[in-house]
Amino acid sequence: MRSIAFLVTFILLYAVSDGQDHRISNTERLAFPTYRDSVRRAFRLNGFDQPPASPVRAAAEWEEIDALVIAWTGFPDILREIVRGAQTECRVLIVCTDSTLVKNNLQSNGVPLTNVEYVVAPFNTIWCRDYGPWNVYDERNDSLYLIDWIYNRPRPKDDTVNTSLERYTSLPMYRTITIPWDLVHTGGNFMVDGMGTAFSSKLILDENPTHSEAEIDTILQRFMGIDRYVLMDKLPYDQIHHIDMHMKLLDEETLLVGEYPSGIADGPQIEQNLAYVLSNYASPWGDPYRVVRIPMPPDAMGVFPNTGGDYRTYTNAVFVNRTVLLPFYDTQYDTTALRIWQEALPGYRIVGIDCNDIIPSLGAIHCITKEIASQDPLYIAHQRIRDQPVGGSGYAVDAIIRHRSGIASATVWYRTDTLQPWLAATMNLAIPSNNTWSCTIPPQAGGSLVRYYIEATSNSGKQSTRPLPAPDAYWSFNVGITTDLVAAQSSPGFTLFPNPASGICLFGTELAVAETVLIRIIDLTGRVVDEQTVQIPTGPAYWELPIGGLTSGMYTVLAEWASGSQARKLVINR
Repeated sequence: MRSIAFLVTFILLYAVSDGQDHRISNTERLAFPTYRDSVRRAFRLNGFDQPPASPVRAAAEWEEIDALVIAWTGFPDILREIVRGAQTECRVLIVCTDSTLVKNNLQSNGVPLTNVEYVVAPFNTIWCRDYGPWNVYDERNDSLYLIDWIYNRPRPKDDTVNTSLERYTSLPMYRTITIPWDLVHTGGNFMVDGMGTAFSSKLILDENPTHSEAEIDTILQRFMGIDRYVLMDKLPYDQIHHIDMHMKLLDEETLLVGEYPSGIADGPQIEQNLAYVLSNYASPWGDPYRVVRIPMPPDAMGVFPNTGGDYRTYTNAVFVNRTVLLPFYDTQYDTTALRIWQEALPGYRIVGIDCNDIIPSLGAIHCITKEIASQDPLYIAHQRIRDQPVGGSGYAVDAIIRHRSGIASATVWYRTDTLQPWLAATMNLAIPSNNTWSCTIPPQAGGSLVRYYIEATSNSGKQSTRPLPAPDAYWSFNVGITTDLVAAQSSPGFTLFPNPASGICLFGTELAVAETVLIRIIDLTGRVVDEQTVQIPTGPAYWELPIGGLTSGMYTVLAEWASGSQARKLVINR
């Protein structure tokens, strides 16, 4: 009787799950408990159902990958542009039922078949981000393993794609399918920083009612090396509750967060979640997270999700080595999103892809792609240098650099003039126990913008850089800006009121002599968003800063006098 009931459930799900809706249907919702408990037993699975024997590290999305996975169905125009944008960076593995059909579509639309491979296998839907495998590295030797969760949709063919990928790649697969390690999860609701921190919405708690939060933490720690799991409240208008619809990690210490107009749609809950994260968690380096805001635009009719509009988002992008594939919708909004991405990740190739057809189904580019990480990783992690005061003995650069064969050399390349060649600072192994390499960039003149990147070579001869597209990509910091804690003693000083600010913010001083003051407002990417020179009289004086066009977030206000300079942080909350 049990096998008959299971067969009926399986046939019913087969009939309803071949569509492309990202939502879980009522029929699927009712069938899921039976599916979760029974459907796995119906498949012959290879792999392991126990955690890896050694500690592992989940790879971040910006790390090097060998392949990008897509499932060919439903939206061929979008999938074709993903192939076009990704094939110069890595192999593209296309899960499909008819490779000839895919080849003909690509070739007839001018997409070469270079770096394109076909995994002929059954599947239900396009949403491979959610059911595809995760990448972890064995901490002993950087061997690559794949991780397979129980998919949070009762779609049997989707849930076996990972078995097909396991066979195709010959990579070991670890599965969270047996008690006490069983875990239901979805890829769009999980982001990792490569250093043991992960983010999700609290949907993960709803999907695992038989596990406590502590038990979920343990499963993710054992299978994926997650030591810190940040859970945020679900958003009221995001019907799938996947965090990739409104946020993204750009690196270990930078959050890209969507922003609605004040009081609109999921805006209030996003702001509450962001405030919760910033108040309770720091980056892996112990500093506050950097936050980059990006608009959440209305749909073609000017409607937002709270009144039935499409859930347009610019955070649902994917890293493909030196390229980012970014959803596009409408030029008037796309240009702003493109600028924000370019300023946040200078040197990356940003490729826009029209996602108007797919976004009504509650997903975009990130939702329909999945990575297979590099099998020969050269890992580099670095806390970027923040703005520095004038003087001192230079600027320390520390980075965790490792490769299974060991590191032969590491170099920091830097310059202040883009017309001049890069200069080298040789790094040395400072802390062997955790593979920390260090060097010092020599002191630079006040007013300099220092650009730099890290290059390393392994004993086996592999070379890599961080950021990955360097030297086109780089980090940067200003020289001549002092923080509140170490303000220049000769500076007259200033205050900001109110701070945080929403409508207006006053720049206040009390000078002994009149001064000409250069005031700059700088965002977290280092971009000067406003600059003005003002004449400030003696005595108490106030100057209204032009913050009306600035979005919520953290900024630096830098004031420069003839006698010195000072910087203060300004928080804007809309």
